[in-house]
Amino acid sequence: MVEKVKKQSRQAIADEELMLISSKNPELRFERNADGTLVTMPPTGAISGNRELKAGHYLLTWVESHDLGEVFGPSTGFKLANNAVRAPDAAFVSKERLPADWEDREDGFLDLAPDFVIEIRSKSDSLEELKAKMEEYRANGVCLGWLIDRQNQQALVYRIDGSMTQYPATAILSGEDVVPGFTLPLKSLL
Repeated sequence: MVEKVKKQSRQAIADEELMLISSKNPELRFERNADGTLVTMPPTGAISGNRELKAGHYLLTWVESHDLGEVFGPSTGFKLANNAVRAPDAAFVSKERLPADWEDREDGFLDLAPDFVIEIRSKSDSLEELKAKMEEYRANGVCLGWLIDRQNQQALVYRIDGSMTQYPATAILSGEDVVPGFTLPLKSLL
């Protein structure tokens, strides 16, 4: 597994600079913290990459078959209300919330918080940092978030109402009222 590397710049990175850095370094993933500092992440390892793709596939299949909105992969940047740019492993935005011109923004971030996010903890990820990221998502309007913790064989499910539930490996996770009808056995992402 490739270790995640964090580098923080000394000055705030603007949207355009972040997009340029990303396009010139396609082998890396970048996020921006709320204070404008840059976070650099190398490619994921085989297991994490596989689980990211599975999560996105299962979510995409359900969302498209029920015409609920759009699903985005781990290289999509979402600009949150606090100015952070985050790229969850999988994300869903309902069709009611998508901006009318979203498909014209190929070279820009989506300026909104997804309705639903999935983050999958890789071996090198700090659980505390991922929990903080889930809290940040929630504080910025994400209604439902699944933090898949492979190391501890569990999922932590965060909701907009401030609640968080821990589920064991045997659980069936639900999209609740955010992605109606979507369920997934947690084991398929562990």
